[in-house]
Amino acid sequence: MSIVDLAREIGRELQKDKDYLSFKGLEKACDEDKELQDIIGEFNLKRMSLNDEASKADRDEDKIARLNNELRICYGKVMENENMAAYNKAKTSFENKVQQAIGIITQCAEGADPDTAEGIHSCDCDCSSCGGCH
Repeated sequence: MSIVDLAREIGRELQKDKDYLSFKGLEKACDEDKELQDIIGEFNLKRMSLNDEASKADRDEDKIARLNNELRICYGKVMENENMAAYNKAKTSFENKVQQAIGIITQCAEGADPDTAEGIHSCDCDCSSCGGCH
């Protein structure tokens, strides 16, 4: 089996993975969540208004500040949505798994032992205040 064939096999296995299936299901739930889609639409309109105002030669700084605040509020609503929060968590978990696999392959391409290469560290936590895992 060639390396390309093995990569395709990994791709097939990734698409069977529970984390992949979870995040794709939650992606569909987000797409079907009318309230979420309305908020995303509102966010996009506010972003366009902000960009339009900011690109004007005689822009109104008060209007920019107001639109910026409205944009932040909209973004907060999007991120607080139950479906979006679950989707982001599932997507991050899957992406961590993929990055670890890529790290293992990269380390092996650089000569690491395939049986002991660990790839990159990945965890499901917010590392901004991390003191280290394990």
